[in-house]
Amino acid sequence: MLLKLTRESHRNSPRVYYPLHPALRGTIMALYKDGSSVTTHEKLIALLDQHNARYRVMEHPATGKCEAVAEIRGTEVGQGAKALVCHVKGNGIKQHVLAVLPADQQADLSKVAEAVGGRRASLASPAEVDALTGCVFGAIPPFSFHPDLRLVVDPLLFERYDEIAFNAGLLEKSVVLSVADYRTMHYGNVMKIIC
Repeated sequence: MLLKLTRESHRNSPRVYYPLHPALRGTIMALYKDGSSVTTHEKLIALLDQHNARYRVMEHPATGKCEAVAEIRGTEVGQGAKALVCHVKGNGIKQHVLAVLPADQQADLSKVAEAVGGRRASLASPAEVDALTGCVFGAIPPFSFHPDLRLVVDPLLFERYDEIAFNAGLLEKSVVLSVADYRTMHYGNVMKIIC
């Protein structure tokens, strides 16, 4: 079922698959059993529940701006887990990457490219973001639910706070999650990708 999410333009290009976390794979397949579509928010909550993660969901006015949503959540901007969908090319690499970093930092796209063996990276288009995450900009959680979207997390996200906060697949819902639980659940590469 997951392969149906693949963008048409990638069908003729070589693929590099990065395995989904085994628990994530089971969660997604269980959610798809009845043939219905499942939102990113539903996948996220199912994953967190399956891992008995320490988290809370907050509903708030829709916003994708880091500073505004941090104020609404009552968290520091640096607790925010900013998730950027990037397109990496070069050195025979053609890969989409979900780069996750603290919201008060800027991504260094050359470091994002290097993290997966590429030469250059750019931000993905809104259509690519939607196809790979099922989300709009600003609502992307720091987990990849798509086999063509490789996750890379900056280590600073684990070092400053006990909890991270992020929009939960929807601009009007956030999750505040234990950093220790995220560390054990994300199943991505941890590499420095900030400026």
